[in-house]
Amino acid sequence: MSVSDLVEAAAAASDLAQRRSRVVIRELTAETELRTACDLTDRVWRPQAGNPLMTMALLRGFQHSGSYVFGAYEADEMVGVCIGFLAAAGLHSHLAGVDGRARGREVGFALKVHQRAWSLERAITKVTWTYDPLVSRNAYFNLAKLGAVPEQYLPDFYGAMDDGVNQGQESDRLLVGWDLTDPAVAAACVRRPHHATPPPDATAALDADAAGLPVVGSFDGARLTVRIPPDIEALRIERPQAALAWRSALGDTLKALFADGAAVTGFTRDGRYLIERKPGR
Repeated sequence: MSVSDLVEAAAAASDLAQRRSRVVIRELTAETELRTACDLTDRVWRPQAGNPLMTMALLRGFQHSGSYVFGAYEADEMVGVCIGFLAAAGLHSHLAGVDGRARGREVGFALKVHQRAWSLERAITKVTWTYDPLVSRNAYFNLAKLGAVPEQYLPDFYGAMDDGVNQGQESDRLLVGWDLTDPAVAAACVRRPHHATPPPDATAALDADAAGLPVVGSFDGARLTVRIPPDIEALRIERPQAALAWRSALGDTLKALFADGAAVTGFTRDGRYLIERKPGR
């Protein structure tokens, strides 16, 4: 596919995603729009009073310098926002948030598909971002629905965080890369996700016991699975020590596997990362 065809197809995928989600995505330029975006991110992440997640001045700097600052609108109401800044790899997508009233309509998906089209139009072929590897719905969204590929495990990447989503835990993250020219990514952006299935000979490197606690297994074998809890956010509230045990076990497992040259190749519907190791390891 030529570059122009790739750009045209990405724009068409973005238009389709917006129609299906019943939103219009547009750049945020006016001060009122930027302030509304800041208010939306605060509703989603619930930071402490007086310590906003984003400021209008910061968003203005991103927008004016040519970075990605866009909102998703239903009529005249902003229901989603996505912020990315230009980086060495191409574009780093710092955050994407959707108002609770618009969840379940794939507004977040529409924002990411739009971000891909915007990037390709500017000859940017890679987008990176981080996410909490313990959040199953985010892992499935990033790896299966979008086709992003984990590249690095980042222990306590943001340090101590005091917002309502991340407070009281280390901020371990997975850095993912999104190859915008990959045919698998193009397919994902028109709702053909990558449904990963563990091979029959896969070894459980991390699993759960009957009480829902992590159990470290064997790292031997060419294909491995690494399970995470179905709802770590609920577990943090109901059983905080169990949540901390999962953070430690997952971190130790993924750090060891990445250090050994292993790669994450997918994420299953039932909450397992699929891992492949290089031959001879």
